[in-house]
Amino acid sequence: MVNGYHPKDLIEALKIRAEVSCIPLAGGTDLMVQNARGTGLSPNFDKPLLFVGHLPELRHIEKKEGFLHIGPSVLLSEMLSHPFIPETFKKAISQMASPPTRNLATLGGNICNASPAGDTLPFLYAMDAELILENHAFDRRIPIEEFICGPKQTELKSDELLTDILIPTTLFPVSYYKKVGQRRGMSLTKVSFHGLAEIVDGYVEDLRMAFGSVAPTVVRSRDCENSLIGEPVSTLKSRFNEIWELYEPSIQPIDDARSTATYRKNVCYNILKDFLTHLENIKEIYNE
Repeated sequence: MVNGYHPKDLIEALKIRAEVSCIPLAGGTDLMVQNARGTGLSPNFDKPLLFVGHLPELRHIEKKEGFLHIGPSVLLSEMLSHPFIPETFKKAISQMASPPTRNLATLGGNICNASPAGDTLPFLYAMDAELILENHAFDRRIPIEEFICGPKQTELKSDELLTDILIPTTLFPVSYYKKVGQRRGMSLTKVSFHGLAEIVDGYVEDLRMAFGSVAPTVVRSRDCENSLIGEPVSTLKSRFNEIWELYEPSIQPIDDARSTATYRKNVCYNILKDFLTHLENIKEIYNE
């Protein structure tokens, strides 16, 4: 038997969180698998559950003050049909799990699960997303890259809940997403990559590159990105080895049931080269 709390609103949920050692649960698609005991047996949770998926305060999608605000209990399937969600983000979400799972899984769950293979994470890192963490007394704002500190490890305190995900509404005319798995859908990620760019008159105005599933956390090098600002896109391919050398030390994949470390690293190499080629082709389109 699984014990739990079903608060009527966020205030009650935060009060329970402050008073009881419990596990927040929205969709549960990761938690139920992680705590499964076998067919016909209830999951083995060592703490009572705090159900938050129904709370209206955590189910918003809205734009204000230069940010897209997404509640952590918003379903992945809801994001796919919402006009405010960027198409490149929808592309990543559409390749996550199966439609029935996306009807249960939440964005907040994918973030707080803190898996290196989390499919929403490369885009959120590339966009400099921030999170609002709240307890019964105050809230704090933290960049996602500071929130996730390792596999299954976050900065969420025992009395806090994730209450908002903030994504800057910056528009990137160029977007590129790749996921490598056993098949297109319902597949755990071997390697993922999200690239975003703004090209003005053939020069790099802004550039973001983030790899998933190849290190304890998402790999992104601001030093590399900043070094390419102002660079003609026609020279990016010729600088590929230099760019790869800046990323390669941080790309430290492991051997596991899904793939080998060597394969993953080779895929990263090829994806990065393909992205730079894509940027050069975009320049040619802009100049037509």
